[in-house]
Amino acid sequence: MREPSAIDAIANDHVEALVAHSPLAATYLGVPGRDGELDDFSPGAAQRWADRVGTTLEQLDAAQPVDDVDDVTLAAMRERLGLELEAFEAGDHLVDLNNIASPIQAIRDVFDLMPTDEPEHWDTIAARLSAVPAALDSYRESLAEGIARGLVPARRQAILGHEQAERTGDPERSELRTLVDRAPRGHAGLAAALDEATAAYRALAVFLRDELAPVAPAADAVGRDRYARGSRYFVGATIDLDETYEWGVAALREIAAEQEELARRIAGPDASVADAVVALNRDPRHTLSGTAALREWMQVTSDEAIAALDAEFFDIPAPLKRLECRIAPSQTGAIYYTGPSEDFTRPGRMWWSVPESVDTFHSRRPN
Repeated sequence: MREPSAIDAIANDHVEALVAHSPLAATYLGVPGRDGELDDFSPGAAQRWADRVGTTLEQLDAAQPVDDVDDVTLAAMRERLGLELEAFEAGDHLVDLNNIASPIQAIRDVFDLMPTDEPEHWDTIAARLSAVPAALDSYRESLAEGIARGLVPARRQAILGHEQAERTGDPERSELRTLVDRAPRGHAGLAAALDEATAAYRALAVFLRDELAPVAPAADAVGRDRYARGSRYFVGATIDLDETYEWGVAALREIAAEQEELARRIAGPDASVADAVVALNRDPRHTLSGTAALREWMQVTSDEAIAALDAEFFDIPAPLKRLECRIAPSQTGAIYYTGPSEDFTRPGRMWWSVPESVDTFHSRRPN
């Protein structure tokens, strides 16, 4: 059994600091105790966390690795935390607005991960709903600071953010309303907390429409420097962006040619890709009706994939083989994954956020 090292202790302390800083991170990690709270997204809170990241990096610089495990931990933490600090210094937190993964969605979607089986669970949900106004106020403060500093997200993102915030703020159509409707009747404080939360989302929607969108740039591009940071975040390495772009364009041409060949095999010698899509969509063998059928298809497909990967390529631990597939209460069209809790009482989950009024889906049916 390996003895914990000084670098292990620094890593563990940093995770504890993260959980203390971000109730959202605590819930996503499955660490109990913060589920009734939400993050402070203000510039001041961002500065405090940047200071903490800097402290951890200083501690790592002073530590000496004792084995290969330490070498990996040290390299990974320096890369991730160094990039996090670089992004903060560039002001990326002041333009954190998009249609998939920004505080608008994080605050809304975290409720999907919260347990609802016991009466005390609904007390916690009510507490977190009551925290939504302060969290969104702090988020708006950072966006306003970005406007003052000339750091503004693209107009398209502002418009889409407005649309999502407006929907979540609708007292009748809100995803949060869907959640609260499942609560035991007569729960004290839950209705008032929902009213507070939806009103806060409506206020954010007005801000995005009236204050941010008018000064947001029309161009979607974020600039080379910010793009490079995003590339490093997702890839975990620094790559040659120009070379990668050229490779991507060439690969896209190959994919397009393959699509066109396949389309002709499916729908005839003169068929286009669009013709093939129409032909496949008309085939009842590839049609799923309703979100219940979609969820079943997701679950069967996921289970088959995990079984095949485990048998052929990986030795997957038993707790990780359990992946729940769910239809998300939101209706944005996004598909995403949330990890398990640290004790695996909450499994990993794959979510499909089906757009409103869509109830027909086209894919391979389960065997």
